[in-house]
Amino acid sequence: MEDDDLTDAGGTPVMAIPGAARIDSVFSFGLIRGGHLDMTVLGGLQVDAQGRLANWMIPGKMAPGMGGAMDLVSGAKKVIVAMQHTAKGIHKIVQECTLPLTATRPVSLIVTDLAVIEPTPEGLVLRELAPGVTVDEVIAATGTPLIISEDIHEMNLAGD
Repeated sequence: MEDDDLTDAGGTPVMAIPGAARIDSVFSFGLIRGGHLDMTVLGGLQVDAQGRLANWMIPGKMAPGMGGAMDLVSGAKKVIVAMQHTAKGIHKIVQECTLPLTATRPVSLIVTDLAVIEPTPEGLVLRELAPGVTVDEVIAATGTPLIISEDIHEMNLAGD
């Protein structure tokens, strides 16, 4: 039931269900670049100790381009990165990104399968832990020092 005239950001045909709305790319980038987005959630390949995001390219691998990620990181009021804490045992939260940066502006929050971490001018603050995860496990899975919040608590996965 895909409609070749309706595509997602990657150009893949999609379908609309009742209640769906659509806007063209020019309008969506106008919203983003005009500072009209309160929040965006993006995936990440790396986030560094300053909260800078790399999420669009791994050198040596074919990449279709940055797309709108640079615009979203620069234009949204709040930027949340949702990603795995590690990839094949490699830290994704690092002292300094080795992958090309999406933007130099720090993100607002990092949410991983292990923790919620907030970039601040003082450093990365560990705010929440996933159920069953310890502070020591998060520290071991992170490639840069963390500041441990005095009121660290467990993530509320139910959304209550």
